[in-house]
Amino acid sequence: MTADRATLEVYGRKAGDYAAMVHRERNDRHLDAFIKSLPARARVLDLGCGPGRAAARMSQAGLQVDAWDASPEMAALAREQFGLEVRVAAFDALDADAVYDGIYANFSLLHAPRSEMPGHLDRIAKALTACGLFHIGLKTGTGERRDSLGRFYAYYEESELAGLLESAGFEVLSRATGMEAGLDGVEAPWIVMKGRKVD
Repeated sequence: MTADRATLEVYGRKAGDYAAMVHRERNDRHLDAFIKSLPARARVLDLGCGPGRAAARMSQAGLQVDAWDASPEMAALAREQFGLEVRVAAFDALDADAVYDGIYANFSLLHAPRSEMPGHLDRIAKALTACGLFHIGLKTGTGERRDSLGRFYAYYEESELAGLLESAGFEVLSRATGMEAGLDGVEAPWIVMKGRKVD
């Protein structure tokens, strides 16, 4: 499947607003923990990098970063603001085999249909090296729906996400939950998990 057209159109129109929102965020503890968990010069993929803030942080920390996003406008912002080379690609373009020491998918896979999540997780596991690390952030809840801006979302309960990760060959190392307002201004619950590929 290609990325959802309506969702991409929203991010295209509001790329600057979204970049301003994420640049204002100061709580980077999950990103910092991900970086510290990886060896020096590790190769990582920021899958759904948006305007590039996290990819730039990882690069500054000495990691070798590949950055992908399905939105051409977001990719352009990441290039302009951080000098990142961003590949414009959807999640299902990932076909690497044991290439990455870590994959960072922070609130990006929530735009993929629930029916496609197992396939995405299988491709991510395949792309990771032995004992590679995977960070995923999603909004919690049930079902699928569009927000007031027209973006498509798929929601997961904590136990469901943990089960999906385990089925894809990951050991869940940590999890955290919280509540935050997004681009639509609505406070929503979220969950972040870090998993390790089990061989």
